[in-house]
Amino acid sequence: MRIVGLISGTSVDGIDAVLVELTGTTHDLSLELIAGETYPYPKDLRHRILEVCHGAPLSMMALAELDDAIAHCFAQAALDIQQEHPPAALIGSHGQTVFHRPPRVSDHHPLGYSLQLGRGDLIAHLSETSTVSDFRAADIAMGGQGAPLVPAIDLWLLGHPMLHRCIQNIGGIGNVAYLPPQPCEVPQNQKTGVLGWDTGPGNALIDFAVFELSEGQFTYDESGQWAATGSPCDELVQQWLQDDYLHQPPPKSTGRELFGADYARRCLAEASDRHLNAADTLASLTDFTAASIALNYQTFLPRLPDQIVLCGGGSRNHYLANRLRSHLPNIELLTTDELGIDTAYKEAIAMAVLAYWRWHDQPGNLPEVTGADQAIPLGKIYQPVTR
Repeated sequence: MRIVGLISGTSVDGIDAVLVELTGTTHDLSLELIAGETYPYPKDLRHRILEVCHGAPLSMMALAELDDAIAHCFAQAALDIQQEHPPAALIGSHGQTVFHRPPRVSDHHPLGYSLQLGRGDLIAHLSETSTVSDFRAADIAMGGQGAPLVPAIDLWLLGHPMLHRCIQNIGGIGNVAYLPPQPCEVPQNQKTGVLGWDTGPGNALIDFAVFELSEGQFTYDESGQWAATGSPCDELVQQWLQDDYLHQPPPKSTGRELFGADYARRCLAEASDRHLNAADTLASLTDFTAASIALNYQTFLPRLPDQIVLCGGGSRNHYLANRLRSHLPNIELLTTDELGIDTAYKEAIAMAVLAYWRWHDQPGNLPEVTGADQAIPLGKIYQPVTR
């Protein structure tokens, strides 16, 4: 089945789109990446999205208009990625997360809440293609976090029969999928031993600091070159590592609601109090991301992995990778590129797989990862209007 996968992550860089050919189901899942591209948001739209992610209020009319604007961009990305290729039968769209609240059993919100804009019905209408979206809702309804959802795909595409692997995505937020060795086929309803959760900040704090310290000239630290000219302040990094979220046991998920603009401003203020220059500040924030990943591994994994496999935008930050090596020595560090899955488009590929599973009524979540009561198909199917 030929499917388009679409996602814009917490970095809000733009829409990652793929066209893939999928066969099999789970243990025999196979894919061919036909095309992949990232389509940047218009600057004004990205600015509006980030404002909402940072807690800016907006009217219901403005919310509807933003939802529609994002859906139009997603639909156009779906059409563009198919140019010069046979058409896809299905679109899987994650949309743009603008708010995420994990379940809080201790108060009056036992179920979580997560809002992704870019409504699937409009994408289906504009693209004239069946569309699956709103992947998190069903897992949340079963008491789960609604995230991360990608470990279920990682299990079948990146698992190894003998090696313990951690697939570490570093987008705006970091998340891990721990994959113990798997037999060729896992019997239905047998636990896989897979674990997964959001590890904490990824690029979100670094990107915010780059924009502020460069006075709006840059939006990210390409390859970590700027941070590499500085030195991290270990005392400050250790202070940041005391954050409650980092010590909360999984299942857990987070977003810009925690590691967003207010958090980043506080970090910048604390760096300024210590008279750190721009390079040292960026080095410290980059090291914080690396150290938070290491802390999660050392605290919550049953054992350290044989390999750490990086993906997402942060996988191209060489300084970040070097800091991760320093915190987790003697563990092989590689990227999904080296395993045949493009790092830039791995999350979009996952959305295509989730849509494929939903179309075939296959479960898409792993309860041992999200905390849901059961494994269920994820996403709502929207059919285009026939004229």
